[in-house]
Amino acid sequence: MAPPAPHRAEREALCSLMLALGPDAPTLCQGWSTTDLAVHLVIREHKLLAATGIVFGGPFAVVLHRATDRMKMEPFPKLVATIRSGPPLWLRPFDRAMNLMEFYVHHEDVRRGNGDTTPRPESETALLDDALWKLLGRSGRLLTRKLGSVGLTLRRSDISHQTEVPARTGSPAATMSGRPGELVLYLMGRKSAAHIKLEGPPEAIDAVTRASFGI
Repeated sequence: MAPPAPHRAEREALCSLMLALGPDAPTLCQGWSTTDLAVHLVIREHKLLAATGIVFGGPFAVVLHRATDRMKMEPFPKLVATIRSGPPLWLRPFDRAMNLMEFYVHHEDVRRGNGDTTPRPESETALLDDALWKLLGRSGRLLTRKLGSVGLTLRRSDISHQTEVPARTGSPAATMSGRPGELVLYLMGRKSAAHIKLEGPPEAIDAVTRASFGI
């Protein structure tokens, strides 16, 4: 039997881990427990009007805050069951594009929330890393937009031959090396938990370490 697609596998693994740890477990999302994360994921997929507050803020944030307060009253297992059920039918054609990075990052938010940032063994994440690497090739420029004129090359470190993606052209330029999942975590704002290596001129490295990454 073929393994599930990476985006589905990460969803399932996240749901199982949240149930195992319970509603009050810490995450890498500052100030968020597993309940806060579960509410966020349910709203993102199932409460379209409220979800606009995640992206746009402003007046939409009021709707988001109200929906969040209501959702926190739901039993934690019910929230997780909603996440596990997947997106509504009209969103399912976009499930992979929308959720591969989202569920990988949030799975790691919960896995590493207790301070142990040890990555999963490479043997467990081969398909996932391949999928994330392809996604980095398409979204690297968006994820590094806050670097401005500074360049950044992403280098994959978990395979024998050198593979790079020019995420952003510019000068000075740095190179960030790591497994695809670790690169994703860094560029999604989880810098302290990501296992990467930065090389290049000091001014480029400084720009990367100071940049506020994330969608």
